[in-house]
Amino acid sequence: MKRLRKLFLTLGFAAAASLPVLAPAAGATIETQAEEAFLVDFDTGAVLLNKNGDQRMPPSSMSKMMTAYMVFESLDSGRLSLDDKLTVSEKAWRKGGSKMFVEVGNQVRVEDLLRGVIIQSGNDACIVLAEGLAGSEEAFAEQMTARAQEMGLTGSNFVNATGWPDDNHYVTARDLATLARRIIVDHPEHYHYYSEKEFTWADIRQGNRNPLLYRNIGADGLKTGHTEAAGYGLTASAAQNGRRLILVVNGLPSVQARADESERLMSWGFREFNNYALFKSGDTVDEAAVWLGAEDTVPLVVADDLTVTLPRSDRNGMQVSVVYDSPIPAPIPAGQEIAKLRVSWPGGVPVEVPLQAGEDVEQLGPLGRIAASIKFLLLGSP
Repeated sequence: MKRLRKLFLTLGFAAAASLPVLAPAAGATIETQAEEAFLVDFDTGAVLLNKNGDQRMPPSSMSKMMTAYMVFESLDSGRLSLDDKLTVSEKAWRKGGSKMFVEVGNQVRVEDLLRGVIIQSGNDACIVLAEGLAGSEEAFAEQMTARAQEMGLTGSNFVNATGWPDDNHYVTARDLATLARRIIVDHPEHYHYYSEKEFTWADIRQGNRNPLLYRNIGADGLKTGHTEAAGYGLTASAAQNGRRLILVVNGLPSVQARADESERLMSWGFREFNNYALFKSGDTVDEAAVWLGAEDTVPLVVADDLTVTLPRSDRNGMQVSVVYDSPIPAPIPAGQEIAKLRVSWPGGVPVEVPLQAGEDVEQLGPLGRIAASIKFLLLGSP
């Protein structure tokens, strides 16, 4: 028999837990002039805003985040070091658009090239790194796409290291948000480059183009982009009061619009939503009846910390319930998934996570099973 048991919880404003619960936190809405906009909670994975988030779009220089990610992996694996020097080819030197202004034939430290990519958005620096790691920019782009697919960036394809316009070079806003999160999680020791506000090379000082770094909203990354086809875009991350959001916008009409709209959407996300810690890993949520077991009940526990993101206005309407087939037949090994915890709120998509048996429950012996069956026939309960 399917059983649903509602739980009544007193919720505090605890810090966000580590388990991503990938579900929309619908309820609050906001309009935006961006062609594409995607706002997600870093810790829970809850999508706060999704406008054309799965639509292919030109990433322009925001695709340089993937270039940097590939370099970060090479650094962490020991294949490359920050002090290694790479040679500037004529192709890199001649490349147009935004530049670090490296000179053909020079050897440049990897760390300087990284700052040239991240802070100055240098197309030339991207090509130097690509050629140094893969032999050619084209080969590096193939590696970028393959790695992106492995990471779950299924809506992305790269044909160059710079974001230079090409019909076959595209991403989605969702993929950029996922990539931003992977940079922060997988390479925290390198993330600081994204918050540096300026870098000087060849006596040319250039400022970081990320407008949110200069506004008081807790921003510390990541990357802008602009082409005629794509408009003005930004992938950004900001943290306030222990909570982090990731925002992707694209298709905005101007530098000013990119700055103002990004700040407005990020501020809205922090203001309208909050994270609510429900259970810690190993917490017992409920007890479930057992059929023909050495114990009458088995504790139902959560395997990981559980935090949900929802509109602040819907907090009082949140319902938490446990669903399982009752009674649960023994034997039951500890760790077996035997129930689900469901969290719902008005206008939101319910979040469901599995509940596990908190301990082993052995099956009764033959005589015990006979006694339990007789009891069930007489009393109608296990």
